[in-house]
Amino acid sequence: MLDFPRWKVTVILIVCALGFAFSIPNFLNNQIISKVPDWLPRKQVSLGLDLQGGSHLLLEVDFSAVINEYLDGLVETVRTELRKERIRYQGLGSKGTEVSVRIRDSSSIDKAFRLLSSIDRQMETVLDGNRISMTMGEQAIGERRIAAVQQSIEIERRRIDETGVREPTIQRQGENRIILQLPGIDDPDRVKRLIGKTAKMSFQLVDLRNSVQEAMVGRSPLGSRLLPHNSAIDSSGKPRMFLVRKKVMVSGENLVDAQPSFDQQTNEPIVSFRFDSAGAKRFGKVTTKNVGKPFAIVLDGRVLSAPVIREPIVGGAGQISGGFTAQSANDLALLLRAGALPAPLKILEERTVGPGLGADSIAAGKFASLIGLAGVVLFMGFAYGLFGLFANLALFINLVLILGTLSLLQATLTLPGIAGIILTIGMAVDANVLIFERIREETRVGRTPISAVNAGYGRALKTIVDANLTTLIAAILLYIFGSGPVRGFAVTLAIGIVTSMFTAIMLTRLFVVSWLRQTRPKHLPS
Repeated sequence: MLDFPRWKVTVILIVCALGFAFSIPNFLNNQIISKVPDWLPRKQVSLGLDLQGGSHLLLEVDFSAVINEYLDGLVETVRTELRKERIRYQGLGSKGTEVSVRIRDSSSIDKAFRLLSSIDRQMETVLDGNRISMTMGEQAIGERRIAAVQQSIEIERRRIDETGVREPTIQRQGENRIILQLPGIDDPDRVKRLIGKTAKMSFQLVDLRNSVQEAMVGRSPLGSRLLPHNSAIDSSGKPRMFLVRKKVMVSGENLVDAQPSFDQQTNEPIVSFRFDSAGAKRFGKVTTKNVGKPFAIVLDGRVLSAPVIREPIVGGAGQISGGFTAQSANDLALLLRAGALPAPLKILEERTVGPGLGADSIAAGKFASLIGLAGVVLFMGFAYGLFGLFANLALFINLVLILGTLSLLQATLTLPGIAGIILTIGMAVDANVLIFERIREETRVGRTPISAVNAGYGRALKTIVDANLTTLIAAILLYIFGSGPVRGFAVTLAIGIVTSMFTAIMLTRLFVVSWLRQTRPKHLPS
């Protein structure tokens, strides 16, 4: 155990040097860090919501919108299929979780029933006289609810990542709720606008066969609907209305990229977009058939613009203009890149943690850490003398290694994480206490200093590894099954266990062995 080859000493020194290098940026301000070359460590520890302030949001997924959208699409599919087979019908529509239609020709009822039964196997199709109903079952509703929440979480993660918020916490709560914790956000109102927008984009033809004025005073014609413009207003000061065909030419799901830019002629902010191969093919086909007709670019039920198709657009790329500012164009491009939410999100609860509270938490954590560190240092110094000094020096380096590892991994440090560090301070000397007490026992039975140290490290090693390994397993399980603050505690605890084992088994032993080789003492310090 006292044999220390040169390569092992070199590894220990390199690890300690790297720990110092990665921890130093945490003590520098942003101006100094900005001047540090990219090839040098410059990352700082990411602070959680409770330490640097930010927003806590509780969102609810409006699942009824998912059902309504699916049923509306199913109604259009039923209409298309019945017309294709020349089956006369009436009363086609949806209510609740059901789509129903009445077949006018009794000889076509069986044919219509077989046709509608094959459209969606998850729908329960029932025939009652000449009425055919398609009902969504509980299992299908449950599957769509789970899928909607999971998809919403993923899309919100993409949106928040693009805003530059570091280490957000996004997790599901219950059946249809999502928790967002956004530490250190500079513009919470902008983030809330981005989070709350559904961002469902579609390209639809404008209905030229019917009058907008007639639709406004009466019922919208079949297959069309009235939509307001996003910014344009009419002479009465109300949003300008468009009569738009319900059938979607191309949906936003076919977009692969969207970027803010400026129009070369007017210098106005615009959003340039690009479709995937399927979307480009469909868009080119529709624009070829409708040259000279206007089409509406619709976002969340509002018309952004309604340009006239001057020529076929076959390249799969285009641009959106609509009185944007540079910021709104950038936000729209961000939303389109991240994808549309499957359903609207409603903010149920909002809490803001001020940076002052975070600073108080950091100060309290530092104070508690210093008290704990001072108590451990004094105890080890009085109890073990010179060996206690070695253990205290290793404890200091252990804290540096923890800080450096947190910076390297960009792990989020939370208030419970500080508690994990404080716990690690006490646990870090446990291994040294076991070793030093074992050395004392070996000395009492008459062993020489070198023999006692060798036996102490050799016999205590198994106990140290077993004790720390079981705690490490507990920390890993806390991280896997925990969330938020529990994970923050688990991260610092796990890192602290690994670094404390390194400093106790390797670093402190290096100090002791170096001292023994240089002094060759006849008696060990008490």
